[in-house]
Amino acid sequence: MTEHQAQPTAGREQAHRTTGEEPGPQAAGSAPRQDDGAQVSTGKETAGAHEAAIPELVIISGMSGAGRSTAAKCLEDLGWFVVDNLPPALIPTMVELGARSQGNVARIAVVVDVRGRRFFDNLRESLADLDARGVTRRIVFLESSDEALVRRFESVRRPHPLQGDGRIVDGIAAERELLRELRGDADLVIDTSSLNVHELRAKMDAQFAGDEEPELRATVMSFGFKYGLPVDADLVVDMRFLPNPHWVPELRPFTGLNEEVSSYVLNQPGAKEFLDRYTELLQMIAAGYRREGKRYVTVAVGCTGGKHRSVAMSEKLAARLAAEGVETVVVHRDMGRE
Repeated sequence: MTEHQAQPTAGREQAHRTTGEEPGPQAAGSAPRQDDGAQVSTGKETAGAHEAAIPELVIISGMSGAGRSTAAKCLEDLGWFVVDNLPPALIPTMVELGARSQGNVARIAVVVDVRGRRFFDNLRESLADLDARGVTRRIVFLESSDEALVRRFESVRRPHPLQGDGRIVDGIAAERELLRELRGDADLVIDTSSLNVHELRAKMDAQFAGDEEPELRATVMSFGFKYGLPVDADLVVDMRFLPNPHWVPELRPFTGLNEEVSSYVLNQPGAKEFLDRYTELLQMIAAGYRREGKRYVTVAVGCTGGKHRSVAMSEKLAARLAAEGVETVVVHRDMGRE
């Protein structure tokens, strides 16, 4: 085994995306991958270049307090390019820019409301322009009962944008009248009076996610307990139940990216059983996250210094998740901090 190995820059997170295949063996003593920033290599590569095309457009509107922001966030998580409060007159320009993006912006969602006084005039002109260009567009209209809207505004202690010096119900009535014609033109009307955030997300997923399950993206992060827990971790697991390669002189200089260190860690009693069982647990958790509309999860894998055990196990765990169709990024937070 070579006695020297180049170490990553101290204090710098090492990150890369992983595929569904576990890393192949390295020659003994060879330097591990040195990842300078994120390497894009997912298990879901898109073959071929995108053809230029007019983007699909969704216009989200409706009553203030009915869930426009939640609907927009749902589309954003499904990969749509979302613009909030874009003046209606600029919608055709946004679509034109998307058409010039060579497929990078294939789906655009725009949130519009009644705060602008020329709202309807500009929106109708824009819709006519889009129709003349043959743009595929849909209008999603969100509404709620007066009682539900009053309750929501009172819970956040904010006035309705149209109530002026009057009451919340006055603002709701004015907005409902202004939106009456647009509601009649809507392709999809969702009444959120009795829906919570998760139920609204489920309705949006049913309309716009197609037959595929909502995407879940996982970050698997190795770290050292002596440097503190990651503040953004959803799940934390401790690898200190495994022997520490630090106390093996010929392994100490290397990291968990080295094949000999990885083999040492994974061949310890209980290591492979842990990997199998924890992967099964994460699969169950991932299914629940998808049902609840959660799109991102960070799994933190810790050991004493974040150099050997947590790094090796993070790599293997990320490969397992990627093989199950989870888009996975590996981050080695503390590797090289010594």
